[in-house]
Amino acid sequence: MESKESSLGTPSTAASNAYAQGLTQFQGFWIPSRSVPTSSIIAFQKYFQALDDDIIVVSKPKSGTTWLKALVFSIVNRHHYTFSNTPLNSTNPHLLVPYLDIHLYKENPNPDLSTISSPRLFSTDLPYPMLADSIKRSNCRIVYITRYGPFWDHALGYWNMSLEEPLNVLFLRYEELKEDPVAQTKKLAAFLGFPFSIEEDKTGMVNQIVDFYSFNNLKDLDVNKTGKNPGSIIPNNKLFFRSGKVGDYVNHLSPTAVERLSNILEEKLSGSDLTFK
Repeated sequence: MESKESSLGTPSTAASNAYAQGLTQFQGFWIPSRSVPTSSIIAFQKYFQALDDDIIVVSKPKSGTTWLKALVFSIVNRHHYTFSNTPLNSTNPHLLVPYLDIHLYKENPNPDLSTISSPRLFSTDLPYPMLADSIKRSNCRIVYITRYGPFWDHALGYWNMSLEEPLNVLFLRYEELKEDPVAQTKKLAAFLGFPFSIEEDKTGMVNQIVDFYSFNNLKDLDVNKTGKNPGSIIPNNKLFFRSGKVGDYVNHLSPTAVERLSNILEEKLSGSDLTFK
C-alpha cells in the first residue's frame, strides 16, 4: 500500500492505473480493496486490542514475508516443537502468522482473539499510520521487512519508527537476510525476546533453523507446493514463492525502468539514511 503522492506517473495517470488495478484511496493510501476491504481495516483499527507481548510481522507483498513468518514462528516456538513435528511442515506460514486486515478482521469484524496462546503472532501489510492505535500505545514488537522497490512511503514509515522506538520496531532488509541469515536470525531472536543461549550457539541451533527454514526448503515442502490457504485470494501456496534471488528485478524491468526507479528512490529516501542494495 502506497501513499497517494507516491507515483511513477502523473497524478491523473496514477489514479487511472490504480483504479484499474482495484486500488482505492483510503486514509491517504492506495488500498487493494479487492483483497482488503476498507471495512476490515476499519474493524481492525476499532476493535483490535494489542497485548505487550504480541509480535506483528509487517511487509509489502513479495518482500520475504513468507520466509520471515516461518523464522519468527520457529524462533518463538523452538522449545515447543522439533524440526520433525513443527506445524510448518504441514501448514503454510501465513496460517500460523495470520493477517489481521486480510484474514481475521475480514472474516469477522470483531473476532475473539483471547484464546490465542501468548505470544500472539499476527501480520499486516498496512502502513504504520494505519495501524490500530492500541498497537502504537502498547509495547508489542513489530518486525518489518522490505526490499528494493517503489514502496518508499511504506518503508519510511517503519524506518522512522525503528529509529524512534528501536525496542518496539525492528527494520529488516530482505537483501541482508539473504546475505547473512545467521546474523540476521540472531538479531531477530534477540529483538523478539527469545535470544539464543550460549548452549544453543554451541550446538548449532541457529544454523539448523536457518538451514531448515531456508527459502528453498520452505518452497519444497508439499504444503507449499500443492496446498492452498482457505479463503485466500492466492490460488495456490506455490505462488507465495518466486526465485528468492536478490536483484531479480533486473530480469523483469528494462534498464531504463531500473534507472528511473533508482533515481526516484534516491530522491524519495534522500536525508533518511535508508538505502537499498
